[in-house]
Amino acid sequence: MKNLVVAICLICFYSAVNPVYAQESPIYDKAKDLLSNTDTIPDFRSKTNKLKLTGVIYQSDGVTPAKDVIVFIEQPDENGDFDLRRSGDNRYVFHRSWVKTDEDGRYTFYTFVPGNDRRYNQMQQIFPIIKEASKPEIQLESLLFDNDPLLTKRCRKQLTKKGHTARILTTEKQDGIWVANKDIVLPEHTEPSK
Repeated sequence: MKNLVVAICLICFYSAVNPVYAQESPIYDKAKDLLSNTDTIPDFRSKTNKLKLTGVIYQSDGVTPAKDVIVFIEQPDENGDFDLRRSGDNRYVFHRSWVKTDEDGRYTFYTFVPGNDRRYNQMQQIFPIIKEASKPEIQLESLLFDNDPLLTKRCRKQLTKKGHTARILTTEKQDGIWVANKDIVLPEHTEPSK
């Protein structure tokens, strides 16, 4: 009986000290074996400013493509509002999507240019998370848009000063759709051990 009480105490202690983080991050909401390197965000076809966000993820050397890295994005709608939905007890952003890089580290999202919320002075943003196998996910800085009217000269100067200009997406219209390229270099600590 004493061993049973000790075992229960240990299980309770372990559960309290080591919470399950996988349930907290939206990157785990979709089975990784169902992912391809291309996906379309909900409502893509009905949006006015369609966007193809594409790029390559590289290992920390900046040259070697990173295969099988999960890329998750979520974003506000064209009005700058997050469309929040429910699934049971969980709330989630409706405009979200997942992909997994191919052998060449390539990924593509078909989405739309998000709006900015002028009430709260929020710029147009896409929020990415990346996850390499057997490594913790990394929340990247939000992606901004070069032609966003709220991205003022002062903001650009601050981003340049802090070395954050790589998060600004430049878009170009191709065949009726905006296209932006965003290559990502993984931080060194996410490299697999050799």
